[in-house]
Amino acid sequence: MTRTILWALVAVAALGAGWIYYTQTQAPQPRATASGAPYGAGEYTLVDHTGQPFTREDMMGRPAMVFFGFTHCPDVCPTTLADMAGWYERLGADAEAVDAYFVTVDPERDTPEVIANYISWNDRVTGLTGTPEEVAKVVEAWGILAQRVELEGGGYNVDHTASVLLIGPDGDFFGTIAYLESADTAVGKLQRLIAEG
Repeated sequence: MTRTILWALVAVAALGAGWIYYTQTQAPQPRATASGAPYGAGEYTLVDHTGQPFTREDMMGRPAMVFFGFTHCPDVCPTTLADMAGWYERLGADAEAVDAYFVTVDPERDTPEVIANYISWNDRVTGLTGTPEEVAKVVEAWGILAQRVELEGGGYNVDHTASVLLIGPDGDFFGTIAYLESADTAVGKLQRLIAEG
């Protein structure tokens, strides 16, 4: 009887672990933009983490990784930024060929100064923010899912697309790197992106 109970507890624990993994890896994925326009196309102006204006044109000409998140993110964003640092390290000399952008989905809290501090440990990433209106345009242009979720006791979180978007130097959508995707697979995708760029 005791053995049966123990096996039942093991099974429940395994199901719980599987559910946690599923919910973490099945975060919202990028969707096609409503207008059918290329990812990121549109008229909007952001501000980078140094306070300089930034438009979609500033991203053209080089392969890029584009990740949407926010600095108060409890897990997905810091994990993904750390993964990106690891991918760059594994790319070696090829790392110089691909840019990276962290675009906030929480412009109310993520000022240029806040983002600069958040990404300060990774000098390969450009942080981007803007007014709520401009960020809303960017979210729509890139087909990103972002939804504010109020928390009990005050404050809020933002559920958002967890994938890293891969963009070719001409601005075309190349693919995605999923949240918690294996480093080998992610680096392989980046190598193909660089090679085709």
